[in-house]
Amino acid sequence: MKFNKWTLALAATGVVSLAGIAQADESHPVNTALSSTTLSGYVDTAAIWNFGRGAAVVNRWSNTDASRQDGFNLNAVKLQLEKPIDEGTWSAGYKAELMFGPDAAMLPGNIGGQTALKQAYVALRAPVGNGIDFKVGQFDPIIGYEVTDSYANPNFSRGLAFNNLQPLGHQGVLATYQFTDWFGASVGVANTANNAAGGSNARGPVGINSKGTFADPESYKAYMVGLVFKAPESWGWAAGSSLYGGVVKGLEVGDNNDPVNYYVGGSLATPIKELTLGASYDYQANGSFAQSYANVIAGYISYQVTEKLRLNNRFEYGTSSGGLFVAGVNDEEIIGVTSTLDYQLFANVVSRAEFRWDTIVSGSTLRGIGGYKNDLSVALNLIYKF
Repeated sequence: MKFNKWTLALAATGVVSLAGIAQADESHPVNTALSSTTLSGYVDTAAIWNFGRGAAVVNRWSNTDASRQDGFNLNAVKLQLEKPIDEGTWSAGYKAELMFGPDAAMLPGNIGGQTALKQAYVALRAPVGNGIDFKVGQFDPIIGYEVTDSYANPNFSRGLAFNNLQPLGHQGVLATYQFTDWFGASVGVANTANNAAGGSNARGPVGINSKGTFADPESYKAYMVGLVFKAPESWGWAAGSSLYGGVVKGLEVGDNNDPVNYYVGGSLATPIKELTLGASYDYQANGSFAQSYANVIAGYISYQVTEKLRLNNRFEYGTSSGGLFVAGVNDEEIIGVTSTLDYQLFANVVSRAEFRWDTIVSGSTLRGIGGYKNDLSVALNLIYKF
C-alpha cells in the first residue's frame, strides 16, 4: 500500500501507525463499498456549418437542432458512477449518470436547467434460473437503434425516429431475463412513455380533456416489453448479429392521446468482416393526437476502412399524419441521408466529420426563408471519454 508524504511524516513522529492506517483503510465500510465502484464519463463538443440562409431544420435531437447551426457547441458533459451486480448470487449495485449541458435539458430526468439524471437506478439480481436482473429508478428506454450517448452511435446527428418517435427514458421498474445465450427478454412498468423533458415523472390525472372529464386515472402507467435474439458463435460469419423487437404503451400529457410505440431493428455481420449492416423500423400510433400516426424506416452501413478509420452511412424515410418532423406540415414525407467519417486520431477521443442532407418530399418547405425544400450541413464532432 502507498502512503502520501504527510502520512509518512506523521508516522515518523509516532503520531500515527502505518499498520493501523492500512488496517483501517482495508476494513472501513465506506472503502469496502466504493472499492468496486467505477467512475467514467465524457465531454461532447461540436461545430456545425449549415449551407444556405436561415437555420431551420427538421425536428431533431438537440445536438443538431436549429439553435446549434452555424457555430461551436458544447453538447453535454456526463459523469457516471456504477457498481455492477455480481453473477450467480443475490447481488445489488447501482448506476448514476449525471448529465450537464444543453442536451441534458431535453431528458426526462431533467432536474432543472441544463442538468439531468440520465439514469439513476438500483440494480438487483435474483438467482432464479439464469438470473433475473432488475432496474428500479430512472433508466434508459428499451427501444431504438440509437441512444442518447453520442459516441455510442454510428453517426453524430440522431435519426428522425430518435427525437420524434421514441421515449427518451422511464421512471419505474424493468426486469430482464436471459433464457439462453441467443435469446433474452425485458418487461417493465413506468410512470409514462412521455418523450418530453420531465415526462418521466408525470402522472395522471393529466388534466381536463375536451370532453370535460379527466383524461386518465391516477393509476395509469406505461408498459413495455422487449425481445432480443443474438446469433451464437456457431453461426460462423454471422455470429454477433442481432434482432430486437419492442413495444412501449403509455400515457402522454395531451388531449385524449394514448401512444403506442412499436420497434424492430437489428444488425447483421457479413462475410466481409469490415462490413456491417443495420436496419430499424419505428411506428407510433396516437403520439401527437388521437388516431395520429408516424413511422420511420432506416438503414445503416458501416465499413472499417483501416484500423482507425471507419465510414458510417444512414438512410432514412419518415412519414407522419402531420407536423411531427416539420411543424405545420400535413401528411409529410421526409428523406434523410447522413455520411460520417470516424477517425481515431487521439487516444480516448472520438473524432468525426459528418455531412447530412434532409429533404421534404411531400409538404411545403423546411424553411420559410427562400422556400427551401432541402437542408444540408457539415459537422465536426470531438468527444473525450474517460
